[in-house]
Amino acid sequence: MNGQRGVALITVLLVVALVTVVGAGLIARQQLAIRSSGNLLVHNQAWHYALGGELLAKAILREDLRRGDARQPLDHPAEPWAQPLKPFPFDEGGTLQLRLEDATGRFNLNALALPDNAGLQAFAQFQRLLRLLDIDPPYAERLRDWLDEDEQVSPGGAEDNDYLLLQPAYRAANRVLAEVSELRLLLDMTEVDYRRLLPHVTALPLDARLNLNSAGPLVLASLAEGLSPQLAQGLIVAREGQGFASVESFIAQLGAAGQTVTGQPLAVGSRYFRVIGEVELAGRRQVLVSLLRRDADGSLTVLSRDLGQMGMHKERDDDA
Repeated sequence: MNGQRGVALITVLLVVALVTVVGAGLIARQQLAIRSSGNLLVHNQAWHYALGGELLAKAILREDLRRGDARQPLDHPAEPWAQPLKPFPFDEGGTLQLRLEDATGRFNLNALALPDNAGLQAFAQFQRLLRLLDIDPPYAERLRDWLDEDEQVSPGGAEDNDYLLLQPAYRAANRVLAEVSELRLLLDMTEVDYRRLLPHVTALPLDARLNLNSAGPLVLASLAEGLSPQLAQGLIVAREGQGFASVESFIAQLGAAGQTVTGQPLAVGSRYFRVIGEVELAGRRQVLVSLLRRDADGSLTVLSRDLGQMGMHKERDDDA
């Protein structure tokens, strides 16, 4: 009798232990589901806040165009749209930081794909920019082969036969760049050279023109053979406050210094803008980088959205 009671007690204890283990597993799984749902909710909230920042940027750019001349837009860093914006706080905690940049203040890598003489001039400008950055490999020749539609290898360039020998093997794109990071695919492009180029280049549609009022000293210096960064810095000082009124006024200043402009198409305004929205919410950070095109009628089109960027804090650290 005592033996039967002992077996029954052990059975009860085993059942209790099994129920406890199963219950603990269910509770742990439920807690994980709750945490996952919470994370998804915060992510969705941050995403919509970032989209709200994009809408605000559109309104700012539309108002900027309304104030100026839509037929001949003038965009420069002293305008209200280019000024730093204060963080926008949320009622439930957290902030949205927003920054607008002129996307055409850098050399457009896709300009090498322009037809005829325009592409040749952009090619020459990119070669000068590489020299100014002390970059020796013939990346200009390789980029031109990467963009063109044929398989003919130019001197110093590279086509499919070169890329298929790599591990892993791949082919030349034979189309314009969708993103600057595609530069890393060029033959023998190093991380050091890529990081050196990154602040000075962009990848935009072929109709994009370099905005002389937003370009940095090295990009301006690359517009003419023998134009020094020091002289280019002097041009930047001269444009401060109101920018160059026209492309002709900029060319006239260079002509007075004995310089001839040869490079990508130029402008004193922009159609393409980069919007960086950084959301801090519930201890998490969401960064949305949007590329916008502004047309003469004031309409704005989102050309791309990128959630993989590091955000403004990282960019400031890199610039430092």
